[in-house]
Amino acid sequence: MSRKLAIRHESWPIAGTFTISRGSKTSAEVVVVELAEGKFTGRGECVPYGRYGESIEGVIAEIERHRVALEDGADRDKLQKLLPPGAARNAVDCALWDLEAKASGKPVWKLAGLKQPRDLMTAYTLSLAAPDEMAQAAAQNLHRPLLKLKLSGADDLDRVRAVSRAAPQSKLIIDANEGWSIEDYRSLAPKLRELNVILIEQPLPAGDDEALRDVEKPIPVCADEACHDSTTLAALAGKYQAVNIKLDKTGGLTEALKMAQAAEKQGFRIMVGCMVATSLGMAPAFLIGQQASYVDLDGPLLLAKDREHGFRFDGSFMHPCDAALWG
Repeated sequence: MSRKLAIRHESWPIAGTFTISRGSKTSAEVVVVELAEGKFTGRGECVPYGRYGESIEGVIAEIERHRVALEDGADRDKLQKLLPPGAARNAVDCALWDLEAKASGKPVWKLAGLKQPRDLMTAYTLSLAAPDEMAQAAAQNLHRPLLKLKLSGADDLDRVRAVSRAAPQSKLIIDANEGWSIEDYRSLAPKLRELNVILIEQPLPAGDDEALRDVEKPIPVCADEACHDSTTLAALAGKYQAVNIKLDKTGGLTEALKMAQAAEKQGFRIMVGCMVATSLGMAPAFLIGQQASYVDLDGPLLLAKDREHGFRFDGSFMHPCDAALWG
């Protein structure tokens, strides 16, 4: 039975503006892939990221180049050879998982040999802003057990102090998105331990992170931009204690599962992360979150409106998604 491939660009408004060290945006720009076979249709969502040389147009064209193979029945194993790690492969890989789940009548977690998913507690991200603005945002979310702060270098200690005062019961993850120097790290890290910070994510540019190898780490450091798929893990040893697995970097759930297993064997803690996207993008990552020490899947909470059948959140707690969404 032949398949039919559909690819489209969707734009989902963000509630306000989302700002990190590299810039701001007011919408989540996603690519959705649908693979239809008979009466079943599988879906996957990705977010092309300019930091890795990706664009909406480029990702769509990359998938389109393999239309014949995908419509002729290419499976997940073949897909790993057709497309490199990245957003394009992520959308297709997750659509293939969803298609198999719907056709077989078995949820993806069973197909993957995983345990039945449980509720997860996600971090909630505070966008980069002036210290008083971030404190105000923290005060509005002080009921959340875990807050993630986007930082940039200058005034970051004031930002963390302001948030810690506004939400004293919340644990904090800080993410500089490659915005610090090693001098910033040496100065800030010891002070942050007293401010409820439990994880520092990608403080230095990925190309300059060798400086982390021999520096004291009073708080665990997590690789994000320096970490893509399982082949990148070996180079991170000694520099990082945790790795952020994002399906838009691994190129889908297939490689993410492999990477999570390899990361655990190599002694890394696992963080599962996301781009700002809808629940369709979170659903496959939710399965990786089942074995993660840190969960950051708040993309839908940052949107003005999520897609139909999206995740149900009780505060920061996510309930397993409905099969009508994915998987």
